[in-house]
Amino acid sequence: MDVDKKYFSNITSRERAIFEGAISMGALFHQFVGVPVSKSSKKGLEKAIEESLSLQPAIENVEAEIKFDKLEENMSGFDYTSLSGDMLDVTIYTKVKNAEAKIRIEFIEELNYPLMYVEDIKD
Repeated sequence: MDVDKKYFSNITSRERAIFEGAISMGALFHQFVGVPVSKSSKKGLEKAIEESLSLQPAIENVEAEIKFDKLEENMSGFDYTSLSGDMLDVTIYTKVKNAEAKIRIEFIEELNYPLMYVEDIKD
């Protein structure tokens, strides 16, 4: 079956590149926020985020960083904390035909919010 023809013929490659990155970003947020994380598990969790999101359609690359300063601020007396949106700095790169999108989540200080947005798009 030609999935692109059957389900995505009503949108452009540009729109699909954004869609694939955005849907993956939403999955990231709702799948990983709340998971326990510590200084020693930080790198492993970053790698798990990158590898799991890379399995999604049209994902070319994923770069995940858990902000250490935010991690330390939230550390409990048990040497771990729950991952929160303000700790995430993740970039998802997608490609559909000639369209490439760069979708990002990062904590924006002036908004006091972990914002998901389209950082770049190329046709």
